[in-house]
Amino acid sequence: MSERTTTGSLIPLLVIATAQLMLVLDDSIVNIALPTIQRELGVDPVHLPWIVNAYIVAFGALLLLGGRVGDLWGRRRSLQLGLALFVLGSLAGGLGQSADMLILARAAQGVGAALTAPNALALITSTFAERKTRDSALALYGAMSGLGIVVGLLLGGVLTDTLGWRWVFFINVPIGLLVLLGSRTLVAADTHRGQVGALGAALGTGGMVALVYAITRLGEDGLTDPFALSLLGGATLLLVAFVLTQARSRHPLLPLALFHDRNRTGAYLTMLLLAIGPMGTFYVITLHLQQVQGFTPLQTGAAWLPFAAGIVLGAGTAPQLLLQVAPRYVAVLGALLSAGAAFWLSAISTDTSYWLHLAPAMLVLAIGFGFGVMALTQAAVYGVDPDKAGIASAVLNSAQQIGVALGLAILAGVAATVAGSPEHADADRTTALVAGYSTALTVAGAMLLAAAALGLTALSPRAPDVNEAELAVPVDA
Repeated sequence: MSERTTTGSLIPLLVIATAQLMLVLDDSIVNIALPTIQRELGVDPVHLPWIVNAYIVAFGALLLLGGRVGDLWGRRRSLQLGLALFVLGSLAGGLGQSADMLILARAAQGVGAALTAPNALALITSTFAERKTRDSALALYGAMSGLGIVVGLLLGGVLTDTLGWRWVFFINVPIGLLVLLGSRTLVAADTHRGQVGALGAALGTGGMVALVYAITRLGEDGLTDPFALSLLGGATLLLVAFVLTQARSRHPLLPLALFHDRNRTGAYLTMLLLAIGPMGTFYVITLHLQQVQGFTPLQTGAAWLPFAAGIVLGAGTAPQLLLQVAPRYVAVLGALLSAGAAFWLSAISTDTSYWLHLAPAMLVLAIGFGFGVMALTQAAVYGVDPDKAGIASAVLNSAQQIGVALGLAILAGVAATVAGSPEHADADRTTALVAGYSTALTVAGAMLLAAAALGLTALSPRAPDVNEAELAVPVDA
């Protein structure tokens, strides 16, 4: 494959970036519209969270399957199928007349996202052969991963207040169709011989569904919810059985040879810890802005603009650092920056200054996260065998998704436990909330320090093999 001209590279670059932005954006865009949806459709409170959770569970649980399907049946075709499902799910959500219809539509979006996300990341290596262009594409991909959450909050508030809640779904239809059309410019790697083993697919998908659902329940109902803990036990049994079957399978869904590379395994584990801190912090500070400082939902979304700027700055700067030093050092630097920001944020009070305290800490938090995501992505997907690029990307995406879910569950649980403790029984509600949020942010900082320590010990001090010839993969028919 010859390197494209700058103009020729622009459209595939925009396609991959927009696809990732759209998928991450849907993690948060619907949240702002939930009160309006509940009021207009008369949704039972017990069903309301599932308009959000159905997407998260389907997306997180099916990522491994989506990545392996792309390796075997063609990444571009798998991405196009995922985009089509995502658009159809968005259309069904916008036309939804009941909670059940919205939940099913969100699940369909999640299935589409699980097919799209890992294959979009893997397609970067087959579409962009030159190191510099490929690094730029990864930087943009990484920036979209953080920007999507902030854009989702802002866009959700604007659309709900102006065109109505249905447009938080409809907005994906024209954008998704344009991305689907532009996906024809992506250079798809050859398909590879093999098949998805039915037993492995059932065990792996079942285990991931149970795991993501359990984490979601823990975030909603507390860290001692018996049903969630039972689900965790079931997930553990299914995933252990999955690993045992993969070791003996002729057609594994997850080739265990991926984990023979200590650097790649270290990248996956570090990504899991890294994602816990910033995304959990995002959740806690959002609650603080609304419940303590009285921000409206739209003001809250706008307040996170420094985070968006930091993601762009971190993801844009990291490739230059990675040309000079191994991912190990950039990932550790990123985790330490984010840890420092989390500890800085933990000093919040009832009258914390936004401009002098929150905004600069958000910026540093995001710069660190951008550094970390870029470095760990490079460590995980560069130099992987061509027939495993999709599943390697899927494992990285899964680690990040599970980390995000864990961050929300753990920090929400810590904040609620501290705020409701006997120690704060006589305090006013605002003081108790601030105490809970502050403790949760301290926990986030500690987790990010753990991510830095893990990265320092598990990642290789050498840069991954990025031999151009390995990544110049021929085009599909």
